[in-house]
Amino acid sequence: MVSPSDVVLPKVVDGETEAAPRRAKWWYVTFHNVTAMVGAGVLSLPYAMAHLGWGPGIVALLLAWVMTLYTLRLLIEMHECVPGVRFDRYRDLGVHALGPRLGLWVVVPQQLIVQVGCDVVYMVTGGNCLQKFAQVVCPSCAPLHQSYWICIFGSSQFLLSQLRDLNSITAISLAAAVMSLSYSTISWAACLAKGPVAGVSYAYSAAGTAADSAFRVCGALGQVAFAFAGHGVVLEIQATIPSTPTKPSRLPMWKGTVAAYMVTAACYFPVAFIGYWAFGQGVTDNVLVALERPPWLVAAANMMVVVHVLGSYQVYAMPIFESVETILTTKFRVPRGVLLRLVARSTYVALTLFAAVTFPFFGDLLGFFGGFGFTPTSFFLPCILWLKIKKPRRFSASWFANWGCIVVGVLLMLVSTIGGLRSIIQDASTFQFYS
Repeated sequence: MVSPSDVVLPKVVDGETEAAPRRAKWWYVTFHNVTAMVGAGVLSLPYAMAHLGWGPGIVALLLAWVMTLYTLRLLIEMHECVPGVRFDRYRDLGVHALGPRLGLWVVVPQQLIVQVGCDVVYMVTGGNCLQKFAQVVCPSCAPLHQSYWICIFGSSQFLLSQLRDLNSITAISLAAAVMSLSYSTISWAACLAKGPVAGVSYAYSAAGTAADSAFRVCGALGQVAFAFAGHGVVLEIQATIPSTPTKPSRLPMWKGTVAAYMVTAACYFPVAFIGYWAFGQGVTDNVLVALERPPWLVAAANMMVVVHVLGSYQVYAMPIFESVETILTTKFRVPRGVLLRLVARSTYVALTLFAAVTFPFFGDLLGFFGGFGFTPTSFFLPCILWLKIKKPRRFSASWFANWGCIVVGVLLMLVSTIGGLRSIIQDASTFQFYS
Protein backbone atom coordinates (compact mmCIF):
# COMPACT_ATOMS: atom_id res chain seq x y z
CA MET A 1 0.00 0.00 0.00
CA VAL A 2 1.16 3.51 -0.73
CA SER A 3 0.93 6.43 1.59
CA PRO A 4 -1.11 9.54 0.71
CA SER A 5 2.07 11.48 0.10
CA ASP A 6 3.12 9.09 -2.66
CA VAL A 7 0.22 10.05 -4.93
CA VAL A 8 -0.96 13.44 -6.11
CA LEU A 9 -4.57 13.73 -4.97
CA PRO A 10 -6.99 16.61 -4.47
CA LYS A 11 -6.66 18.03 -0.96
CA VAL A 12 -9.40 19.68 1.05
CA VAL A 13 -8.75 23.42 1.23
CA ASP A 14 -11.61 25.41 2.73
CA GLY A 15 -14.13 23.24 0.93
CA GLU A 16 -12.59 23.94 -2.48
CA THR A 17 -10.24 22.13 -4.83
CA GLU A 18 -7.92 23.67 -7.34
CA ALA A 19 -10.09 22.37 -10.17
CA ALA A 20 -13.63 23.32 -9.24
CA PRO A 21 -15.70 24.55 -6.29
CA ARG A 22 -17.63 22.09 -4.16
CA ARG A 23 -21.12 23.50 -3.72
CA ALA A 24 -23.47 20.53 -4.19
CA LYS A 25 -26.22 19.64 -1.69
CA TRP A 26 -27.60 16.23 -0.81
CA TRP A 27 -30.48 16.60 -3.27
CA TYR A 28 -27.97 17.21 -6.08
CA VAL A 29 -26.61 13.77 -5.20
CA THR A 30 -30.09 12.30 -5.49
CA PHE A 31 -30.80 13.39 -9.03
CA HIS A 32 -27.21 12.87 -10.24
CA ASN A 33 -27.40 9.28 -8.94
CA VAL A 34 -30.86 8.73 -10.41
CA THR A 35 -29.67 10.12 -13.74
CA ALA A 36 -26.57 7.91 -13.67
CA MET A 37 -28.43 4.74 -12.69
CA VAL A 38 -32.02 4.75 -13.92
CA GLY A 39 -31.94 4.71 -17.68
CA ALA A 40 -31.60 2.21 -20.46
CA GLY A 41 -31.37 -0.68 -18.02
CA VAL A 42 -34.89 -0.31 -16.64
CA LEU A 43 -36.45 -0.78 -20.07
CA SER A 44 -34.81 -4.19 -20.52
CA LEU A 45 -35.75 -5.63 -17.12
CA PRO A 46 -38.98 -7.30 -18.33
CA TYR A 47 -36.90 -8.89 -21.10
CA ALA A 48 -34.44 -10.17 -18.52
CA MET A 49 -37.35 -11.54 -16.48
CA ALA A 50 -38.56 -13.41 -19.59
CA HIS A 51 -35.30 -15.40 -19.62
CA LEU A 52 -34.95 -15.79 -15.85
CA GLY A 53 -38.56 -16.53 -14.90
CA TRP A 54 -40.52 -15.26 -11.90
CA GLY A 55 -38.55 -16.81 -9.03
CA PRO A 56 -34.94 -16.33 -10.21
CA GLY A 57 -35.80 -12.96 -11.74
CA ILE A 58 -37.22 -11.54 -8.52
CA VAL A 59 -34.29 -12.89 -6.49
CA ALA A 60 -31.74 -11.48 -8.95
CA LEU A 61 -33.27 -8.00 -8.87
CA LEU A 62 -33.63 -7.85 -5.09
CA LEU A 63 -30.13 -9.22 -4.50
CA ALA A 64 -28.60 -6.76 -6.99
CA TRP A 65 -30.42 -3.83 -5.34
CA VAL A 66 -29.21 -4.76 -1.84
CA MET A 67 -25.64 -5.61 -2.88
CA THR A 68 -25.08 -2.46 -4.90
CA LEU A 69 -26.50 -0.23 -2.18
CA TYR A 70 -24.06 -1.86 0.23
CA THR A 71 -21.07 -1.38 -2.09
CA LEU A 72 -22.08 2.24 -2.71
CA ARG A 73 -21.94 2.75 1.05
CA LEU A 74 -18.39 1.38 1.03
CA LEU A 75 -17.27 3.82 -1.65
CA ILE A 76 -18.88 6.76 0.13
CA GLU A 77 -17.11 5.86 3.38
CA MET A 78 -13.75 5.48 1.61
CA HIS A 79 -13.98 8.87 -0.10
CA GLU A 80 -12.25 10.48 2.91
CA CYS A 81 -10.65 7.45 4.53
CA VAL A 82 -7.39 9.44 4.89
CA PRO A 83 -7.68 12.65 6.95
CA GLY A 84 -7.21 15.74 4.79
CA VAL A 85 -7.39 13.84 1.50
CA ARG A 86 -10.40 13.33 -0.74
CA PHE A 87 -10.34 10.53 -3.27
CA ASP A 88 -12.33 12.34 -5.93
CA ARG A 89 -11.87 9.65 -8.58
CA TYR A 90 -12.30 5.89 -8.51
CA ARG A 91 -8.77 5.59 -9.86
CA ASP A 92 -7.37 7.67 -6.98
CA LEU A 93 -8.95 5.32 -4.47
CA GLY A 94 -7.61 2.32 -6.40
CA VAL A 95 -4.09 3.76 -6.40
CA HIS A 96 -4.26 4.34 -2.65
CA ALA A 97 -5.46 0.80 -1.94
CA LEU A 98 -3.54 -1.25 -4.50
CA GLY A 99 -0.50 0.86 -5.34
CA PRO A 100 0.29 3.30 -8.17
CA ARG A 101 0.72 0.64 -10.85
CA LEU A 102 -1.76 -2.10 -9.94
CA GLY A 103 -4.38 0.41 -8.83
CA LEU A 104 -4.44 2.13 -12.20
CA TRP A 105 -4.47 -1.11 -14.20
CA VAL A 106 -7.30 -2.58 -12.14
CA VAL A 107 -9.58 0.43 -11.75
CA VAL A 108 -9.11 2.64 -14.80
CA PRO A 109 -9.95 0.03 -17.51
CA GLN A 110 -13.04 -1.10 -15.63
CA GLN A 111 -14.26 2.44 -15.05
CA LEU A 112 -13.69 3.31 -18.70
CA ILE A 113 -15.68 0.26 -19.78
CA VAL A 114 -18.55 1.40 -17.57
CA GLN A 115 -18.51 4.99 -18.76
CA VAL A 116 -17.93 4.30 -22.45
CA GLY A 117 -20.32 1.33 -22.37
CA CYS A 118 -23.09 3.46 -20.87
CA ASP A 119 -22.56 6.16 -23.45
CA VAL A 120 -22.70 3.68 -26.34
CA VAL A 121 -25.87 2.11 -24.96
CA TYR A 122 -27.43 5.53 -24.41
CA MET A 123 -26.72 6.41 -28.03
CA VAL A 124 -28.60 3.28 -29.10
CA THR A 125 -31.41 3.97 -26.63
CA GLY A 126 -31.84 7.56 -27.76
CA GLY A 127 -31.98 6.51 -31.40
CA ASN A 128 -34.45 3.69 -30.71
CA CYS A 129 -36.81 5.94 -28.78
CA LEU A 130 -36.62 8.72 -31.37
CA GLN A 131 -37.50 6.16 -34.01
CA LYS A 132 -40.46 4.88 -31.97
CA PHE A 133 -41.60 8.45 -31.30
CA ALA A 134 -41.60 9.25 -35.03
CA GLN A 135 -43.48 6.06 -35.87
CA VAL A 136 -46.22 6.84 -33.35
CA VAL A 137 -46.55 10.54 -34.18
CA CYS A 138 -46.40 10.11 -37.97
CA PRO A 139 -47.26 6.52 -38.95
CA SER A 140 -47.65 7.50 -42.62
CA CYS A 141 -44.17 9.05 -42.89
CA ALA A 142 -41.44 7.23 -44.78
CA PRO A 143 -39.50 5.19 -42.22
CA LEU A 144 -35.83 5.82 -41.50
CA HIS A 145 -33.47 3.04 -40.52
CA GLN A 146 -32.43 2.80 -36.88
CA SER A 147 -28.86 3.84 -37.71
CA TYR A 148 -30.00 7.25 -38.94
CA TRP A 149 -31.99 7.87 -35.76
CA ILE A 150 -28.93 7.05 -33.68
CA CYS A 151 -26.96 9.64 -35.67
CA ILE A 152 -29.71 12.23 -35.16
CA PHE A 153 -29.62 11.64 -31.41
CA GLY A 154 -25.83 11.64 -31.33
CA SER A 155 -25.63 15.02 -33.02
CA SER A 156 -27.14 16.67 -29.92
CA GLN A 157 -24.32 15.31 -27.75
CA PHE A 158 -21.73 17.24 -29.75
CA LEU A 159 -23.32 20.43 -28.41
CA LEU A 160 -23.96 19.29 -24.82
CA SER A 161 -20.42 17.95 -24.49
CA GLN A 162 -19.09 21.52 -24.58
CA LEU A 163 -20.57 22.28 -21.14
CA ARG A 164 -17.80 22.63 -18.55
CA ASP A 165 -18.34 19.97 -15.86
CA LEU A 166 -20.90 18.14 -13.70
CA ASN A 167 -21.92 21.37 -11.99
CA SER A 168 -22.73 22.82 -15.42
CA ILE A 169 -25.22 20.06 -16.23
CA THR A 170 -27.14 20.24 -12.94
CA ALA A 171 -30.34 21.45 -14.62
CA ILE A 172 -30.03 18.81 -17.36
CA SER A 173 -29.42 16.13 -14.74
CA LEU A 174 -32.48 17.23 -12.76
CA ALA A 175 -34.65 17.11 -15.87
CA ALA A 176 -33.24 13.69 -16.71
CA ALA A 177 -34.00 12.36 -13.22
CA VAL A 178 -37.59 13.61 -13.44
CA MET A 179 -37.96 12.04 -16.88
CA SER A 180 -36.64 8.68 -15.66
CA LEU A 181 -39.26 8.49 -12.92
CA SER A 182 -41.93 9.67 -15.35
CA TYR A 183 -41.30 7.22 -18.19
CA SER A 184 -40.78 4.34 -15.77
CA THR A 185 -44.19 5.09 -14.25
CA ILE A 186 -45.75 5.34 -17.70
CA SER A 187 -44.14 2.03 -18.69
CA TRP A 188 -45.56 -0.03 -15.85
CA ALA A 189 -48.87 1.86 -15.73
CA ALA A 190 -49.44 1.29 -19.46
CA CYS A 191 -48.54 -2.39 -19.06
CA LEU A 192 -50.93 -2.65 -16.12
CA ALA A 193 -53.73 -0.99 -18.09
CA LYS A 194 -53.06 -3.22 -21.09
CA GLY A 195 -53.20 -6.39 -19.04
CA PRO A 196 -51.75 -9.72 -20.15
CA VAL A 197 -51.65 -10.09 -23.94
CA ALA A 198 -53.58 -12.89 -25.57
CA GLY A 199 -51.85 -16.24 -25.07
CA VAL A 200 -49.29 -14.83 -22.65
CA SER A 201 -46.81 -17.42 -21.41
CA TYR A 202 -44.50 -17.24 -18.41
CA ALA A 203 -42.49 -20.29 -19.38
CA TYR A 204 -38.79 -19.71 -19.89
CA SER A 205 -38.27 -17.74 -23.07
CA ALA A 206 -37.16 -20.00 -25.88
CA ALA A 207 -34.10 -18.87 -27.85
CA GLY A 208 -33.37 -21.63 -30.33
CA THR A 209 -31.31 -24.49 -28.98
CA ALA A 210 -30.77 -25.33 -25.32
CA ALA A 211 -27.34 -23.71 -25.55
CA ASP A 212 -28.88 -20.52 -26.95
CA SER A 213 -31.36 -20.41 -24.06
CA ALA A 214 -28.59 -20.91 -21.51
CA PHE A 215 -26.53 -18.08 -22.98
CA ARG A 216 -29.59 -15.81 -23.02
CA VAL A 217 -30.11 -16.51 -19.31
CA CYS A 218 -26.49 -15.50 -18.70
CA GLY A 219 -27.01 -12.34 -20.73
CA ALA A 220 -30.16 -11.55 -18.74
CA LEU A 221 -28.09 -11.55 -15.55
CA GLY A 222 -25.81 -9.01 -17.22
CA GLN A 223 -28.84 -6.85 -18.02
CA VAL A 224 -29.76 -6.88 -14.34
CA ALA A 225 -26.18 -5.88 -13.46
CA PHE A 226 -26.29 -3.07 -16.05
CA ALA A 227 -29.31 -1.58 -14.29
CA PHE A 228 -27.14 -0.81 -11.24
CA ALA A 229 -24.40 1.20 -12.89
CA GLY A 230 -23.97 4.33 -10.81
CA HIS A 231 -20.79 3.25 -9.01
CA GLY A 232 -18.56 4.32 -11.90
CA VAL A 233 -19.20 8.00 -11.18
CA VAL A 234 -20.20 8.00 -7.48
CA LEU A 235 -16.89 9.41 -6.22
CA GLU A 236 -17.00 12.11 -8.89
CA ILE A 237 -20.47 13.04 -7.65
CA GLN A 238 -19.31 13.06 -4.02
CA ALA A 239 -16.41 15.30 -5.06
CA THR A 240 -18.90 18.10 -5.75
CA ILE A 241 -20.01 18.21 -2.08
CA PRO A 242 -18.22 20.47 0.44
CA SER A 243 -16.65 18.71 3.42
CA THR A 244 -15.38 19.83 6.83
CA PRO A 245 -14.28 17.87 9.92
CA THR A 246 -17.65 18.56 11.56
CA LYS A 247 -19.72 17.98 8.42
CA PRO A 248 -17.97 15.36 6.28
CA SER A 249 -19.22 14.82 2.75
CA ARG A 250 -20.26 11.24 3.46
CA LEU A 251 -23.32 12.40 5.45
CA PRO A 252 -25.14 14.32 2.68
CA MET A 253 -23.79 11.85 0.11
CA TRP A 254 -25.34 8.88 1.90
CA LYS A 255 -28.60 10.75 2.45
CA GLY A 256 -28.84 11.57 -1.24
CA THR A 257 -27.84 8.04 -2.25
CA VAL A 258 -30.55 6.42 -0.12
CA ALA A 259 -33.12 8.78 -1.60
CA ALA A 260 -31.88 7.90 -5.08
CA TYR A 261 -32.15 4.18 -4.32
CA MET A 262 -35.74 4.63 -3.19
CA VAL A 263 -36.48 6.26 -6.53
CA THR A 264 -34.59 3.45 -8.25
CA ALA A 265 -36.73 0.82 -6.54
CA ALA A 266 -39.89 2.71 -7.50
CA CYS A 267 -38.71 2.63 -11.13
CA TYR A 268 -37.17 -0.83 -11.46
CA PHE A 269 -39.41 -3.27 -9.66
CA PRO A 270 -42.81 -2.20 -11.08
CA VAL A 271 -41.45 -2.02 -14.63
CA ALA A 272 -39.76 -5.42 -14.39
CA PHE A 273 -42.61 -7.29 -12.76
CA ILE A 274 -45.63 -5.65 -14.42
CA GLY A 275 -43.92 -5.56 -17.83
CA TYR A 276 -43.23 -9.29 -17.63
CA TRP A 277 -46.74 -9.94 -16.32
CA ALA A 278 -48.24 -8.13 -19.33
CA PHE A 279 -46.12 -9.60 -22.13
CA GLY A 280 -44.58 -12.77 -20.68
CA GLN A 281 -41.85 -14.39 -22.71
CA GLY A 282 -42.90 -12.37 -25.77
CA VAL A 283 -41.66 -9.03 -24.38
CA THR A 284 -39.08 -7.15 -26.45
CA ASP A 285 -35.71 -5.96 -25.10
CA ASN A 286 -37.19 -2.44 -24.77
CA VAL A 287 -40.61 -2.59 -23.14
CA LEU A 288 -41.59 0.86 -24.42
CA VAL A 289 -41.17 -0.36 -28.00
CA ALA A 290 -43.62 -3.19 -27.24
CA LEU A 291 -46.34 -0.76 -26.12
CA GLU A 292 -48.66 0.57 -28.83
CA ARG A 293 -51.59 2.25 -27.05
CA PRO A 294 -52.54 4.88 -26.16
CA PRO A 295 -50.36 6.38 -28.92
CA TRP A 296 -49.94 9.81 -27.33
CA LEU A 297 -48.74 8.29 -24.05
CA VAL A 298 -46.31 5.94 -25.78
CA ALA A 299 -44.91 8.86 -27.79
CA ALA A 300 -44.54 11.00 -24.66
CA ALA A 301 -42.78 8.20 -22.77
CA ASN A 302 -40.29 7.64 -25.58
CA MET A 303 -39.49 11.34 -25.74
CA MET A 304 -38.96 11.32 -21.95
CA VAL A 305 -36.40 8.56 -22.45
CA VAL A 306 -34.65 10.72 -25.04
CA VAL A 307 -34.45 13.63 -22.59
CA HIS A 308 -33.17 11.32 -19.88
CA VAL A 309 -30.38 9.74 -21.90
CA LEU A 310 -29.30 13.18 -23.09
CA GLY A 311 -28.38 13.92 -19.46
CA SER A 312 -27.19 10.42 -18.60
CA TYR A 313 -24.71 10.43 -21.45
CA GLN A 314 -23.11 13.58 -20.08
CA VAL A 315 -22.98 12.31 -16.48
CA TYR A 316 -20.82 9.41 -17.65
CA ALA A 317 -18.88 11.41 -20.25
CA MET A 318 -17.82 14.33 -18.02
CA PRO A 319 -15.26 12.32 -15.97
CA ILE A 320 -13.74 11.05 -19.22
CA PHE A 321 -13.55 14.58 -20.60
CA GLU A 322 -11.79 15.73 -17.44
CA SER A 323 -9.27 12.87 -17.59
CA VAL A 324 -8.50 13.30 -21.29
CA GLU A 325 -8.06 17.05 -21.01
CA THR A 326 -5.84 16.68 -17.93
CA ILE A 327 -3.60 14.22 -19.78
CA LEU A 328 -3.39 16.44 -22.85
CA THR A 329 -2.51 19.54 -20.83
CA THR A 330 -0.02 17.92 -18.43
CA LYS A 331 1.65 15.29 -20.63
CA PHE A 332 1.51 16.97 -24.03
CA ARG A 333 1.43 20.64 -22.97
CA VAL A 334 -1.74 21.35 -24.94
CA PRO A 335 -3.16 24.69 -23.74
CA ARG A 336 -6.57 24.61 -22.11
CA GLY A 337 -9.34 26.43 -23.89
CA VAL A 338 -12.28 26.20 -26.24
CA LEU A 339 -10.27 24.52 -29.02
CA LEU A 340 -9.07 21.69 -26.77
CA ARG A 341 -12.56 21.12 -25.44
CA LEU A 342 -14.09 21.19 -28.92
CA VAL A 343 -11.63 18.73 -30.47
CA ALA A 344 -11.20 16.29 -27.57
CA ARG A 345 -14.85 16.04 -26.59
CA SER A 346 -16.18 15.94 -30.14
CA THR A 347 -13.76 13.10 -30.92
CA TYR A 348 -15.10 11.09 -27.98
CA VAL A 349 -18.72 11.68 -28.99
CA ALA A 350 -17.92 10.64 -32.56
CA LEU A 351 -16.28 7.41 -31.40
CA THR A 352 -19.22 6.40 -29.19
CA LEU A 353 -21.61 7.29 -32.00
CA PHE A 354 -19.66 5.07 -34.41
CA ALA A 355 -19.76 2.18 -31.92
CA ALA A 356 -23.52 2.61 -31.41
CA VAL A 357 -24.23 2.56 -35.14
CA THR A 358 -21.99 -0.47 -35.60
CA PHE A 359 -23.51 -2.50 -32.74
CA PRO A 360 -27.08 -1.26 -32.23
CA PHE A 361 -28.19 -4.33 -30.23
CA PHE A 362 -29.82 -2.88 -27.16
CA GLY A 363 -30.41 -5.99 -25.05
CA ASP A 364 -27.16 -7.68 -26.05
CA LEU A 365 -25.10 -4.58 -25.26
CA LEU A 366 -26.69 -4.40 -21.81
CA GLY A 367 -25.81 -8.02 -21.11
CA PHE A 368 -22.20 -7.70 -22.26
CA PHE A 369 -21.37 -4.36 -20.63
CA GLY A 370 -23.33 -5.29 -17.52
CA GLY A 371 -21.18 -8.37 -17.03
CA PHE A 372 -17.78 -7.28 -18.27
CA GLY A 373 -17.74 -3.71 -17.04
CA PHE A 374 -20.41 -2.98 -14.48
CA THR A 375 -20.19 -6.09 -12.32
CA PRO A 376 -16.63 -5.38 -11.13
CA THR A 377 -17.15 -1.68 -10.37
CA SER A 378 -20.60 -2.16 -8.79
CA PHE A 379 -20.50 -5.57 -7.14
CA PHE A 380 -17.04 -6.59 -5.97
CA LEU A 381 -14.28 -4.03 -6.63
CA PRO A 382 -15.49 -1.74 -3.77
CA CYS A 383 -15.30 -4.78 -1.47
CA ILE A 384 -11.71 -5.51 -2.52
CA LEU A 385 -10.72 -1.90 -1.86
CA TRP A 386 -12.48 -1.98 1.52
CA LEU A 387 -10.63 -5.14 2.57
CA LYS A 388 -7.30 -3.59 1.55
CA ILE A 389 -7.88 -0.22 3.22
CA LYS A 390 -10.01 -1.00 6.28
CA LYS A 391 -8.70 -4.53 6.96
CA PRO A 392 -11.75 -5.82 8.88
CA ARG A 393 -11.14 -8.58 11.40
CA ARG A 394 -11.16 -12.03 9.81
CA PHE A 395 -14.52 -13.84 10.10
CA SER A 396 -16.24 -10.65 11.28
CA ALA A 397 -19.58 -9.60 9.75
CA SER A 398 -17.83 -7.06 7.51
CA TRP A 399 -15.30 -9.68 6.38
CA PHE A 400 -18.03 -12.18 5.46
CA ALA A 401 -20.19 -9.55 3.74
CA ASN A 402 -17.36 -8.33 1.53
CA TRP A 403 -16.07 -11.76 0.59
CA GLY A 404 -19.63 -12.87 -0.16
CA CYS A 405 -20.08 -9.94 -2.55
CA ILE A 406 -16.74 -10.74 -4.19
CA VAL A 407 -17.65 -14.38 -4.84
CA VAL A 408 -21.13 -13.58 -6.16
CA GLY A 409 -19.83 -10.67 -8.25
CA VAL A 410 -17.04 -12.67 -9.91
CA LEU A 411 -19.43 -15.48 -10.84
CA LEU A 412 -21.93 -12.97 -12.19
CA MET A 413 -19.23 -11.26 -14.25
CA LEU A 414 -18.08 -14.51 -15.86
CA VAL A 415 -21.46 -15.91 -16.87
CA SER A 416 -23.04 -12.63 -17.99
CA THR A 417 -20.02 -11.56 -20.06
CA ILE A 418 -20.01 -14.85 -21.95
CA GLY A 419 -23.76 -14.72 -22.50
CA GLY A 420 -23.79 -11.10 -23.66
CA LEU A 421 -20.81 -11.52 -26.00
CA ARG A 422 -22.28 -14.60 -27.66
CA SER A 423 -25.60 -12.81 -28.21
CA ILE A 424 -23.85 -9.83 -29.82
CA ILE A 425 -21.92 -12.10 -32.20
CA GLN A 426 -25.05 -14.08 -33.03
CA ASP A 427 -27.18 -11.01 -33.76
CA ALA A 428 -24.41 -9.17 -35.64
CA SER A 429 -24.14 -12.04 -38.11
CA THR A 430 -27.71 -11.43 -39.32
CA PHE A 431 -28.01 -7.63 -38.93
CA GLN A 432 -28.41 -5.34 -41.94
CA PHE A 433 -27.16 -1.83 -41.22
CA TYR A 434 -29.00 0.35 -43.71
CA SER A 435 -31.74 -1.72 -45.31
